[in-house]
Amino acid sequence: MSLWFVSAAVLPEMLAEVDIPSVRQAALSSGVQGGFVCGALLSAWFGLADRVDPRRLFAIAAVAAGLVNALLLVLPPGGAASIGCRVATGALLACVYPVGMKIAIGWGQRDRGFLVGLLIGALTLGSAAPHLLAFAGHTNWRLTVLVASMASVIAGVLVVAVRLGPYHVRSPRFDPAVIVTAWTNKRVRLAYAGYFGHMWELYAMWAWLLAYTRAAFEAQAIGTAAIASLSTFFVVASGILGCLLGGYLSDRIGRTATTAGMMIVSGSCALLMGFLFTGPLWLFMLVAIVWGISVVGDSAQFSAAVTELADRRFVGTALSVQLGAGFALTVLAIWLTPRFADLIGGWRWAFLLLVPGPLLGASAMLWLRNLPESVNMAGGLR
Repeated sequence: MSLWFVSAAVLPEMLAEVDIPSVRQAALSSGVQGGFVCGALLSAWFGLADRVDPRRLFAIAAVAAGLVNALLLVLPPGGAASIGCRVATGALLACVYPVGMKIAIGWGQRDRGFLVGLLIGALTLGSAAPHLLAFAGHTNWRLTVLVASMASVIAGVLVVAVRLGPYHVRSPRFDPAVIVTAWTNKRVRLAYAGYFGHMWELYAMWAWLLAYTRAAFEAQAIGTAAIASLSTFFVVASGILGCLLGGYLSDRIGRTATTAGMMIVSGSCALLMGFLFTGPLWLFMLVAIVWGISVVGDSAQFSAAVTELADRRFVGTALSVQLGAGFALTVLAIWLTPRFADLIGGWRWAFLLLVPGPLLGASAMLWLRNLPESVNMAGGLR
């Protein structure tokens, strides 16, 4: 997953080398999201995770994604071909993340929330990794691209040795007719709404946090570009703690309480960032780290909730719809955030655009908590 935000991590160094229009800058990041949506839906439609051993599918996709990402080393930065590579990388990662989740949940039932939380924690560390690589490589953005590509290839080789768990099951083939049922089923619809609010915030925050941090450090007259990359790594990587905490709490106090609480905290942090833009530095970083923890801590629990609320015959389709629509929404959020920053005259208040997402998502999950059917989640803990 270190391939996901490679372009965001190295974009400042790319811009120092060549002028890239703002539309193409956004496309380098949002292209991965768009490719992921298409890849996830196609994988589900053809039932690839059932026709191909999920470990082999994961391995092939991870190796191929690493090789495609490596093409950025020889293509013009920010060109149409580079953007195309990012779209293709996203499509291949659709056979890594969801397939990895399928493998993970095959190892448990009562602690499913925690297991999926571990997987999202790994995804979070992978998403943060390019910023650490950018810090290490400093001005050499090609080194960051190369190391991230190699990491994906190595991961593809390692996963072949993974065993499938005792609860691993085959998913039914994608049934488009179930989409209507998913939207008309109130409890599933509310779980979707919570997830969409969460996704509106998450990937736009991850994609543009480096640009925001660099602007804040400049306003505070401290640090360097490399320090901004390192700070961004720690903020995004702190989400691992949130994933573990979210999984633990979700299995003990319920999915709705955990997700609503996390979104209220993360939405509050998004609001506070603008007030702390000019310092003090310690408080700016403290709120940023709390945001990094809370913004992804609930992510896995929406998928866990859908597996418990949807018709068991069509859980695979319900999850495909959730992931596809959620990641499609992130394309819009990533694309709009820098334009909103330009519109209001800078990055300081740009993250206000993200605040409505978690607040509306928290409202949906609290509404779901009051439905009788919510007892199907987390062993009756709602």
